[in-house]
Amino acid sequence: MPLAQDAPAKINLGLHVLRRRPDGYHDIETVLHRIDWADTITATPADTLSLTCSDPSLPTDRDNLCLQAAHRLASACDVPAGADLHLEKRVPYGAGLGSGSSDAAATLRLLARLWDVDPTSETLQEIGRTIGADVPFFLQDAPAAYATGRGDTLSPLSKDGASYRLPFPLLIAVPSAEIATPWAYDRVTPAEANRPDLRRLVLSNDLSRWDEALTNDFAPPVTTAIPAVDAARTALRATDAACVSLSGSGSAVYGLFEETAAARAALQSLKPLDLRTHLMPAPN
Repeated sequence: MPLAQDAPAKINLGLHVLRRRPDGYHDIETVLHRIDWADTITATPADTLSLTCSDPSLPTDRDNLCLQAAHRLASACDVPAGADLHLEKRVPYGAGLGSGSSDAAATLRLLARLWDVDPTSETLQEIGRTIGADVPFFLQDAPAAYATGRGDTLSPLSKDGASYRLPFPLLIAVPSAEIATPWAYDRVTPAEANRPDLRRLVLSNDLSRWDEALTNDFAPPVTTAIPAVDAARTALRATDAACVSLSGSGSAVYGLFEETAAARAALQSLKPLDLRTHLMPAPN
């Protein structure tokens, strides 16, 4: 019987690109929030490591982050065994939803169970950082975190003594455009001055303030260069969404609503368009 692990995606609630670093990366600040749109990884024991995928356009060799994670965990834990991995891909990639990083994190968790090893959280985090800046976020259990550095330095986000959870219905719209992260960073304009306090802004749960001040620095270059992304944003703006934003550096646009009924109506209005969509109702 194979073991399985879900790999949930995320959205960014605001994203500030602050400065370019000497190592060529950028310092950012953002709030990451897990969502319920997820891939699934399964694993069965094997002598070697191999990967199959439901999406034939994705690589299944060492270019895939799942296999990178598997090999690095085996090395770190001195595991001689392998595994037959299968990735059931549902979340669009190149969309700014972190699905590749989440797949890698899920692979680490899954193989630790399959191989009956117990790496420390520090070991998993260190492996994760070598794969992608978002992987450490997906290795934590909290649904949200304030992220700085490359996006891999995480601080808990809490409200009224509990882990913060998005209280609003969420509708994601993804056009058929894949955006590479290096391409987006080459076109963004870093800015440090006069940035709002993201943590305070998010914790206000004020959608009108969010729509005005919860900005994503990738939105101007991405929507200017990719008409399909601009069209998706315009379509969401035409609904009753109280706040519309880009997620990450990718092509996904999301709307936040006061009521789930309004989000469902918006979903219906987007159906004639060439968009992949996902609705996450407000929590009960």
